[in-house]
Amino acid sequence: MDFPQTIKDAIEQITKLPGIGEKTAIRHVIKMIAWSKADLSEFSQAIKSLQNVIKCKTCNMISDFEVCEICNNQDRLNERVICVVENINDVIAIERSRFFRGVYFVLNGVLNPLMGRGPREIGIEQLVERLRSNEISEMILAINPSLEGDATCSYIRDMVPAHIKVERIGFGMPMGGSLELLDPMTIAKALENRKHYS
Repeated sequence: MDFPQTIKDAIEQITKLPGIGEKTAIRHVIKMIAWSKADLSEFSQAIKSLQNVIKCKTCNMISDFEVCEICNNQDRLNERVICVVENINDVIAIERSRFFRGVYFVLNGVLNPLMGRGPREIGIEQLVERLRSNEISEMILAINPSLEGDATCSYIRDMVPAHIKVERIGFGMPMGGSLELLDPMTIAKALENRKHYS
C-alpha cells in the first residue's frame, strides 16, 4: 500500500528512533492519526521543545538551564564527591538508585583512539579543570567495565590532582555490562561496595 506523503514523512521520522523499524513506525503513526488535534498538537510541541534542551556547562547533564538542578543543589555540592560517568543515561540510572548524593561529570563516551576519541573529545580536560576549580575531595569513576573503560579510568586517575581520593565503582555488574540496564538495587550495591582505585 502506498501511503499519503504526510504519513510517509511521519513514518520516516519515527524510524529514526532506536529499535523502531518500519512496521512499528507504521503502527505508531496509524495510532496517532486517531488522536485528537489537541493531543497531536501537544505531542508535536513537546518534541519541538527538545531543540531548546542544553547541556549543563558544569557537568554536561541535559538541562533547561545553563547550570542543571544537581549542580545548583548546595546540599549535593557540600558532599564534595563527584561521580564520573560515560553518558547521560548513566546519571539517570544512578539517580534511580537514590544512593548517591554528590554531583556528576558526564563524559562524552570513553577513550577509543581507533575511533578518533581522545581525552579532548570525551571531555577529560574539562573534568580536570573542574576538579582544580572546585572543592572536590573524592571522585568515583562509574565507568562501564570494558577495555576502553579501564583505559579511560587509568588515564583520568593519572590526571587527577593528588589531594583527591579516587575510587572505581564496585563491580556488581558483568564485564561489558551497561549501567543504564541495571536495576536500582544493583547500582546501589555497586556504589556502596566501591573500592580505592590506584
